[in-house]
Amino acid sequence: MSIEIKEVTTKKMMREFIQLPAKIHQNHSNWVPPIYMDEWTYFDSKKNPLFDHCTTILYVAEKAGEIVGRIMGIISHQYNESHNITDVRFCYLETYDDSEVFNALVDAISVWARNKGMNRMVGPLGFSDKDPQGWLIEGYDEPISIATNCNFRYMNKLAEDLSFTKEIDLVVYRVMIPDELPEFYKSIYKRFTGRETNLVFSEFTSRRQVKPYIHKALTLLNDTFAGIYGFVPFTLKEMDDFANRYLYLINPQFIKLVIDQNDQVVAFLVAMSDISKGIQKSKGYLLPWGFIPILTAGRKSKQLNLLLGGIATEYQGRGLDVMMGIKLIESAKKAGKVVIDSHLELETNVKVRAEMEKMGGVVYKRYRIYQKDL
Repeated sequence: MSIEIKEVTTKKMMREFIQLPAKIHQNHSNWVPPIYMDEWTYFDSKKNPLFDHCTTILYVAEKAGEIVGRIMGIISHQYNESHNITDVRFCYLETYDDSEVFNALVDAISVWARNKGMNRMVGPLGFSDKDPQGWLIEGYDEPISIATNCNFRYMNKLAEDLSFTKEIDLVVYRVMIPDELPEFYKSIYKRFTGRETNLVFSEFTSRRQVKPYIHKALTLLNDTFAGIYGFVPFTLKEMDDFANRYLYLINPQFIKLVIDQNDQVVAFLVAMSDISKGIQKSKGYLLPWGFIPILTAGRKSKQLNLLLGGIATEYQGRGLDVMMGIKLIESAKKAGKVVIDSHLELETNVKVRAEMEKMGGVVYKRYRIYQKDL
């Protein structure tokens, strides 16, 4: 049966693109739908500033009159130029277990990318590492947290059958929140608080209190993440967009900042309650009442998910990570949390991985980003 690959050019096609994963994963108990209000903004080049420095294309695959697959191609000019590479990224690839459809979608991106001078394909990888990246290769039966991919095993096989090979893996740690802090944490905390310092540790009770520090924290992230695989620095416009996307979902008690004497952010840590069960219950729709199960899930969830963090280079190794970690654990325990999900960590990030393992963290999910020469 013939497969037709079509570029997404109309609102109807965009609706089919956005809603296809719900059909593919309808019997997939771990799958968490996106928040559809955000999806319409995310894939709109007029509303999402991430399109400004990228060339993109969206395709759907049609078979027997039915949409059976989708894919997005992204050429990140900023990242390619800064790393002297000519890569195209593929992302949001969804198909049933059908190699013909999978191959046709990948071939469509390959042809498009070669015509634009690209010579390698990597993915799943979005506009930057802040988007869902990689496919699960371990932990298929574990719960999925926000901003991560959920895929069937067959996606890996379809990719490998098409000669995709490993680019890099990312790991996710499960850390049980201890009843008693480890002695080495107490020791570092005591040394830090015993020193005279111009730094101020800040905690929050409202999102309004957080807003003045968003640009400062994300500017710090730009500086500290410069060498991280897949990372593209935020513009001011993108900072606002990112904050609008996530801040309303985050309880401010799980945001920790360290401020210097000039009111600049020199370290920060952001986490959020796991709301995946609530999103599943709402089926991804906030209105009219979908926001209620999402908020309820956040309060009831026993899991805290790490999202972002960074420490200015000149302050690294001085115990700020321990300070923020202790304060976050205190807030988590007060909120009834018992476990922390580390979110995605590059397998090569030995410093963060060592900290997770010192706290007894165990890798329970592994994601893989693939690559293939065009």
